[in-house]
Amino acid sequence: MRLIRRLRANLVVIAGVLALVYLIVPNLVVLAFSFNQPKGRFNYTWNHFSTDAWQHPCGVAGMCGSLTLSLKIAVYATVAATVLGTMTAFALARYRFRGRGATNMLIFLPMAMPEVVMGASLGTLFLNMRIQFGFWTILIAHIMFCLSFVVTAVKARVMSMDPRLEQAAQDLYATPAQTFLRVTLPLAAPGIAAGALLSFALSFDDYIITSFNAGNSVTFPMFVWGSAQRGTPVQVNVIGTAMFVIAVLLVLAGQLAGGRRKARG
Repeated sequence: MRLIRRLRANLVVIAGVLALVYLIVPNLVVLAFSFNQPKGRFNYTWNHFSTDAWQHPCGVAGMCGSLTLSLKIAVYATVAATVLGTMTAFALARYRFRGRGATNMLIFLPMAMPEVVMGASLGTLFLNMRIQFGFWTILIAHIMFCLSFVVTAVKARVMSMDPRLEQAAQDLYATPAQTFLRVTLPLAAPGIAAGALLSFALSFDDYIITSFNAGNSVTFPMFVWGSAQRGTPVQVNVIGTAMFVIAVLLVLAGQLAGGRRKARG
């Protein structure tokens, strides 16, 4: 009976821990197999420990080139989607205008639409406009589907902000620019940062939409998919582990920075 009571009392905690384990275990498997020395082409069974892949992460032809392309597209798409999405979110949250409801619907449409449909539609558009497939078509496609996520994240943050703080700044003779830079923007920064990080992750990870609009360009997800047909090289696990570690470090840095600000406040 005591065990059942404890389980009931800590059910939410147990469910949360199990969810975290479910999410982290695949990353730990990738980490472990990044130190594997496989026999043959396939890196699916453990052979023996080796650091060769970490010493030569670009040992596979074309992998680092595809990684560089994916990082470049992800950075450009994140910057463009964050700027456009932030302005759109402020307009939708703060102003009333004709077509506001239709704009909200159009913003959510890419999030609800299957990626296959969006990728095929954009591919058809570029073909009809006689635009050559490559870097720019991938970038335009990524900005389009990242924009919705930025607008959603920033809009939620802006709508939860207390307008009296901005009014107090104006009462203290702050100009509109000073109010925005010193009050509004810092308050909206968590939502903007969340939208930017989400955009980067979605852009870097995307395969379906990219495959319809890439032409001869090969991004990192496309390289991984193609190499999996012939045997996934260990270096893929190295890059995946490095990206996972960097993401965890960024989250920890953000948590530490937030904790210090709260302590100072």
